[in-house]
Amino acid sequence: MSDTLTKLADVLEQRKNAHADSSYVAKLYSKGLDSILKKIGEEATETVMAAKDGDADKIIYETADLWFHTMVLLAQQGLHPDDVLKELDRRFGLSGLEEKASREK
Repeated sequence: MSDTLTKLADVLEQRKNAHADSSYVAKLYSKGLDSILKKIGEEATETVMAAKDGDADKIIYETADLWFHTMVLLAQQGLHPDDVLKELDRRFGLSGLEEKASREK
C-alpha cells in the first residue's frame, strides 16, 4: 500500500515545478492553498454522500478522490504520506480515548 502512496507522492512533488497548464495538479498548486482546501472539502462531502447512499463503488471512488486531494495538500505543505503513516503507527494499539486525552493536556 505505501508503495502506491510513495509513487503518487513523487509525482505530486514533480508537479510542483510544472507549468499550470501542464496538469490538473500543477493547476491546483498554482491556485494556492485555498483552492486545495476547497477541493478537499468537496471530496469529503462527496465521500459522506456516497456512504449515505451505501454504494461501495462510490465510496471507494470518492475516498480515492479525498485521499488524492489530501496528498496534494501534504505535498504543497512540504509533507509526505510517510509522515501520516508514522503518526498512524504511533497511535496503533493506543486507545482513541487515551490518544485524545494526551492531546488535551
